[in-house]
Amino acid sequence: MMFSLARQNFYSEIKKNEAELDLAKAALYIAQEEYDFLEPDVYLGVLDNIAAELRERLPDKQYPLKMIRIINKYLYEDLGFRGNKADYYDPRNSFLNDVLDRRLGIPISLSLLYLEVAKRLNFPMVGIGMPGHFILRPEFENVGIFIDPFEQGNILFEQDCQDILSKLYQQSVILQPEFLHPISKHQFLARILTNLKFIFLNRQLFSKAVATIDRILLLFPENYGEVRDRGLLYYQLNEWGLAIQDLEEYLTQVPNAPDALMIEEFLNQMR
Repeated sequence: MMFSLARQNFYSEIKKNEAELDLAKAALYIAQEEYDFLEPDVYLGVLDNIAAELRERLPDKQYPLKMIRIINKYLYEDLGFRGNKADYYDPRNSFLNDVLDRRLGIPISLSLLYLEVAKRLNFPMVGIGMPGHFILRPEFENVGIFIDPFEQGNILFEQDCQDILSKLYQQSVILQPEFLHPISKHQFLARILTNLKFIFLNRQLFSKAVATIDRILLLFPENYGEVRDRGLLYYQLNEWGLAIQDLEEYLTQVPNAPDALMIEEFLNQMR
């Protein structure tokens, strides 16, 4: 299979083990498919510079709460990063280069910024992929707090996380323990791509949606729901040979799928 340079860069990065995989690089390789001219090293340098400026401001004793306050002040007050509430579904909110240039993002991309800056300050954090929202947790035993990079780095406790979910879903939501489990770097990247997929679908940019699914499947080859979605998109694009291939694979791998009859109908039409 022939990959573009951006896709090859992405594939090479995600094949590294969890400890060595560089999230910022992988995210910039996602953006590189949108922007051919993008030079990832330039934006990695921007992250390095932000961390270098912050390092000058850190106290000798780096207590977690102090660290968070200093990072928050610099990112949100001095540099002006903020959540793009006015145009949440602008695809630029998901591309790390755009987030750094425009200082606007959504929960997942602002979390990536925060995570990468914290990493450079030796202040380890992990991503927490709650349903419908993304936050961070300092990686210290029993620290008991979370950070919401979309809301100016607000410090949260478990009750706050439950309140966020109840507000999002407009009903009382019980906070399940797994909602606060850290996610892997592969899951982090898949969440960025899934956001982009739905943005492109809503804008009927089907070829771009296919490209996001291709990369999700590089991360998780056995996600057969994505294989099905790609097949349906190929159908929309009149790429029936590719559509048949994906939809047949979906039915082979998930023969008892609840939508199996509908998929079989699509296949019969194309055949």
